[in-house]
Amino acid sequence: MSVQKQTPKATTIVSLQKLKKEQQKFACLTAYDYCSAYAVSSNGIEVILVGDSLGMVIQGHDSSLPVTVEDIAYHVRCVRRGNQGALLMADLPFMSYYSEMQSLESAAALMREGAQIVKLEGGAWLAESTKLLVERGIPVCAHMGLTPQSINHLGGYRVQGRDPARAQSMIDEALILQNAGASILLLECVPVDLGKRITETLDIPVIGIGAGMHTDGQIMVWHDLLGLYPGRPAKFVQNYLNGNANGIQSAIADYAQAVKSGQFPDEEHSYT
Repeated sequence: MSVQKQTPKATTIVSLQKLKKEQQKFACLTAYDYCSAYAVSSNGIEVILVGDSLGMVIQGHDSSLPVTVEDIAYHVRCVRRGNQGALLMADLPFMSYYSEMQSLESAAALMREGAQIVKLEGGAWLAESTKLLVERGIPVCAHMGLTPQSINHLGGYRVQGRDPARAQSMIDEALILQNAGASILLLECVPVDLGKRITETLDIPVIGIGAGMHTDGQIMVWHDLLGLYPGRPAKFVQNYLNGNANGIQSAIADYAQAVKSGQFPDEEHSYT
């Protein structure tokens, strides 16, 4: 009698909230095409992000700023076909949500292609757009800390929230976005203690990238996980393919297990 491989149970916002409540960690990873989506979602990853990082790792730009809604929509279509049950998140790219109505139009375009939640970079100024999207049935992930679309304003890829006043402001703004209806917060490049404070303060799941080991989930870029992107990797990056004799799918599974067991990230991959 043959045994059929079971399709992984679909991840939803509700299931992520349950994991937070039970203090169980979850793993997230970017994907940009059918094959990477299939591999990621079949090896223990709960959330796939079609990120505007594709501007650098797929298109070869030096930032995410040139990426358009049409670019994201194309990759969402590809990823949706390969996805085996992960929650599919999509970035709203640079200047695609400068007004409330444009936020709605851009987000609706990505949801029609298969996204299940959209991610917006910014703080309290996003509250009204977040509220509008949620009222119209579009879940929102707020992205705070280092926001790459604001790289020219920030003056480079710098750790955010080291100043006590700015750290408290970020906590306050995160609460504003949660109260506006955001379902998830993604926190990038902040000191480990601030990542811990925000995670403990919020009721919604917090995903970290360079935000320490206390967040509810962790995310990495597919190309960083596999050591494919040229140049010096960021402090929070771990190459899970290096030295792995069992290939890409094993590397993904090892990363997922390391996140869920609390082994990744450690102090080496965190900011103080």
